[in-house]
Amino acid sequence: MKGRLPTTSTSDSLDDWFPRGEEFAPSDNGHGSDEDSVSSKRLGVVVGGSLTKGLDVKLDRDTEIEDLAVGRYVVIRGRQKRFFCMITDVVLDSTNPALRSDPPDLSDPFMREVYVGTAAFGTIHVAPMLSIDENDGEPKPVKTIPGHFTPVEIADMNDVNDVFGTEDATHFNVGTPLELDDTQVNLDLRRLVERSSGVFGKSGTGKSFLTRILLAGIIQREMAVNLIFDMHNDYGWEVSDERGPKAKGLRQLFPSKVSIFTLDEESSRRRNAKYDYVVTLGYDEIEPEDLAMLKTTMNLSDGMIDAAYACRKRWGPAWIVALLDATGEEIDNFVETSNVSNASLTALARRLERFERFEFLRKDGALGDSVSKILEYIEQRKTVVLEFGRYGSALEAYILVANYLTRRIHENYVKRVEQSLGDPSLVPPQLLITIEEAHKFLDPLIARQTIFGTIARELRKYNVTVLIVDQRPSGIDEEVMSQIGTRVTALLDNERDITAVLTGINGAGGLREVLARLDTKQQAIIMGHAVPMPVVVKTRPYDMEFYRSVGFMAEEDLPEAASEARRRLGGNGTRRRIE
Repeated sequence: MKGRLPTTSTSDSLDDWFPRGEEFAPSDNGHGSDEDSVSSKRLGVVVGGSLTKGLDVKLDRDTEIEDLAVGRYVVIRGRQKRFFCMITDVVLDSTNPALRSDPPDLSDPFMREVYVGTAAFGTIHVAPMLSIDENDGEPKPVKTIPGHFTPVEIADMNDVNDVFGTEDATHFNVGTPLELDDTQVNLDLRRLVERSSGVFGKSGTGKSFLTRILLAGIIQREMAVNLIFDMHNDYGWEVSDERGPKAKGLRQLFPSKVSIFTLDEESSRRRNAKYDYVVTLGYDEIEPEDLAMLKTTMNLSDGMIDAAYACRKRWGPAWIVALLDATGEEIDNFVETSNVSNASLTALARRLERFERFEFLRKDGALGDSVSKILEYIEQRKTVVLEFGRYGSALEAYILVANYLTRRIHENYVKRVEQSLGDPSLVPPQLLITIEEAHKFLDPLIARQTIFGTIARELRKYNVTVLIVDQRPSGIDEEVMSQIGTRVTALLDNERDITAVLTGINGAGGLREVLARLDTKQQAIIMGHAVPMPVVVKTRPYDMEFYRSVGFMAEEDLPEAASEARRRLGGNGTRRRIE
């Protein structure tokens, strides 16, 4: 038997201390009856704490403290409930404060046995996240805590599956819990797209690969149609990994479900990216509202924005070309007949001259209706990846195009959803819009006026949500952050960013330490609407095994697949395209 029975002056029976009739080993609770296996999972017992501040667990003598890391899951089996908790801190403690200033000589093995685990011991601090009543088996928010000396165990595969379910039509495997490589965490994709969501992490933590995994799951399970503003050409076609090999893009994994649009035809050809449409915009299509999003990026003053509205009113849709071509006399005449100052008008013209660098902007009008084309593909349930090519490094080009297209697509969705109130067949497909550098769109100074801030606050009202990818969550408006339903967060080391991403999350105090100690690669904490409780995962590798799991067939798989197809056809040699 491990340890000693607790002493008490009352007449408590063993059943009061150990309700399942076991001395110190926890109940198998239907997850196996092997005594050694159960004992090996045990860590210690609850010795204190509270619901709001978390629980203190005294570790058993033979529990190796170095094996316990923040973010790992433990299970506390009470009389009627099973509590799922996350380790948020690991502490060395002692019964005698004098041991700190005068440590004993532990060179004698006998003295080590005397001190370690008794006078000097380890404790862990755990945050209760979820509880399951053993009568109904449904995971529920924690509203109480287990009693003193309740045994604490390492969570196993069955415990994780009880919380996160098994992979099915809506649940998608995104990785494994810490130290549990034999199981997986399944994200509820339906709940993920129901509300706006975010992928956060400092530069170099693999946000793009993590986002690509989520998008691949959404496309495979057909949970939503995606419009992806691909700033750095990371999603549509193959991209080089930092370690060398090329990672496949979404178009290669789902050739019939993903289309590539491009702003830079030359770049797409150079990379051999198979694009479907070249996006061009006419100067006459840009409205003052589109410039308002560029206020910070292009250093536009309120006077310049007012001047833009005045020009639009005076010259109509061709106002930008008219302003750029205006002579000094025309500028003077404009100033005399309006409330616009000469300085504001001249400064606006200088800012707009930057647009001449972008070949996709055409003075003589666009080559086609890009908004209608995108909507056409969305109606066919095809994901659209808009590659920016060399223009991805020009932030004003990215913001202008993303805002321009999103405003008009959202207007179309609003009209269609309102029309569908009388005819359900007119309901448009669920749309998820992915943007990078999200803090540039959702800065507190402009978030309430931008289309992306509007979409985030609307939740799912018009069947449109956003997936924001950003390394500076502290730059995003607090009201918008509060509406982000699911947050997938890699390592952040800036205190303001950590505070921002934990806004509105229960138990944020304990999660702060977990978040700050994630590995720099292939680890993330998932919190919010799509998971029943916060979870730290080792994310899936984006490799050939992943490609196959979402339906991609590699060249080496083709002979086997062809042989299987011939077998199903009775061996008659009939050729058929293999999906």
